[in-house]
Amino acid sequence: MGFELNLEAKAEATDDLPNADDVLADHGEITIGDLFSSEFVTEYTDFETFDEMVEASPSDASSAEGLSLIPDGTWDDFVAENTVFADEEAMVLAARDYWVAEQLGL
Repeated sequence: MGFELNLEAKAEATDDLPNADDVLADHGEITIGDLFSSEFVTEYTDFETFDEMVEASPSDASSAEGLSLIPDGTWDDFVAENTVFADEEAMVLAARDYWVAEQLGL
């Protein structure tokens, strides 16, 4: 299980990409739930939902809204142990790319 998504290559291979402004205009603010969809979480972590992942972390957090309760180093270690990602930054960037690919139909 690994994360590989080359958005640039996929975009170049597609003839009819929607305009990025149009895609973003349909969404307004992108929530954590949007970014960490159940499809993304199921495919790249040991969990089915992001809230389930947060609740299983070694903290008092029970949902995505409680992420601030998790110390950075602790969360990075948890992400490394329970996902295909080395740390939180890698997971967030991958989730962003995954979300963009879904919105663009790639």
